[in-house]
Amino acid sequence: MQNYVFVIDQNKQPLNPIPPARARELLTKQKAAVFRMYPFTIILKHAVENANPKPLTIKLDPGSKFTGIAILDNDKVIWASELEHRGWQIKDSLESRRALRRSRRNRKTRYRQPRFNNRKRPEGWLAPSLMHRVLTVETWVKRLCRYAPITQIAMELVKFDTQKMQNPEIGGVEYQQGELAGYEVREYLLEKWGRKCAYCDKEGVPLQVEHIHPKSKGGSNRVSNLTLSCKRCNTKKGTKSIDEFLKKDGSRLEKIKRQAKQPLKDVAVVNSSRWALFRTLKNILPTTTGTGGQTKYNRTRFELPKQHWIDAACVGDVETIQLLAQQPLRIKCTGWGTRQMCGTDRYGFPTRYRERKQVHFDLRTGDIVKAVVTFGKKVGKYVGRVLCRYTTCFDIVTKAGRVAGISYKFCTSIHKKDGYSYA
Repeated sequence: MQNYVFVIDQNKQPLNPIPPARARELLTKQKAAVFRMYPFTIILKHAVENANPKPLTIKLDPGSKFTGIAILDNDKVIWASELEHRGWQIKDSLESRRALRRSRRNRKTRYRQPRFNNRKRPEGWLAPSLMHRVLTVETWVKRLCRYAPITQIAMELVKFDTQKMQNPEIGGVEYQQGELAGYEVREYLLEKWGRKCAYCDKEGVPLQVEHIHPKSKGGSNRVSNLTLSCKRCNTKKGTKSIDEFLKKDGSRLEKIKRQAKQPLKDVAVVNSSRWALFRTLKNILPTTTGTGGQTKYNRTRFELPKQHWIDAACVGDVETIQLLAQQPLRIKCTGWGTRQMCGTDRYGFPTRYRERKQVHFDLRTGDIVKAVVTFGKKVGKYVGRVLCRYTTCFDIVTKAGRVAGISYKFCTSIHKKDGYSYA
């Protein structure tokens, strides 16, 4: 079943979300109109007095690349989405800009003496790639609060303990294969190794935590020395070193060694931004928190698959849960473009002129349009993101691919550019 539909009255006050069938009925009888496509919202053609909508809760599962969002009516999940961040893209763009700036200064002012560094970062400063995640989640929480009667926020605050991951004996308890012990390490390894056996790529089977360099030969419990394997491979490897065990499979050996040394970037991202996100959300609505252990326990108890929006629904104390919405909205951060006055090559030299005018025939690049072509070589219906030019021919990016040469006369805007793409 799809997400419930948000409803606002004539005064733009949020009402109870309704099932898609009921929304379709209101639209057919012309008692309501489409107010917004993403998230899909309808507006009634009359005001509702003494509505008293049910209080809803929005739950969040923050992550380094994806954030799961779920709206619950008591124990019923009525709306869900997965928000894809672009923190790594921001980081790469800043590094590229820094390289070009340094190259330009080296060419033009190479003998300038370095000046005194009097810049001081304010308390609580976060890198732009991290702050982007906080601001994006804040934007969507505020947006959903405008269209639904949300009165409470619940978020997963603690997911990984990096100190315990680096030294599982930190609490005085030896790292074990138990059901609850070492959750942080186990969950991180599941994400790092793709939830499959590192030696045979088998999925959907119980996986065990295995030492790459055997503990009997001096191997440690550090997370960089741990991987996942099925019972068969773990028994077969025994106390052999990984070089001996995979001496006939050199490519897999190099892959495991390379992947084992990957830094804890995703963990650092979540731990660095979690408190900033909590303080931001606390200023919007009353906010409660949950732990990663609670989330995994609830998901396992209800035998639910591992997805970001399902993790969000399982945050905190959950007695029962019903997934009325099973088709989440996929939201991807795309940004608002660049402010460069001209295009450059990879060395930073100008190569092309950028058109300053952004709006062409009441449309701008990034708008989602519907084009109904009635004649010519491109007869058909197309829905997707539009690429505008100063000429009259636009391009539309649809699910099937890119369609070029669509006249602006056939295009009708259904959702204005807002820095996101939807699926």
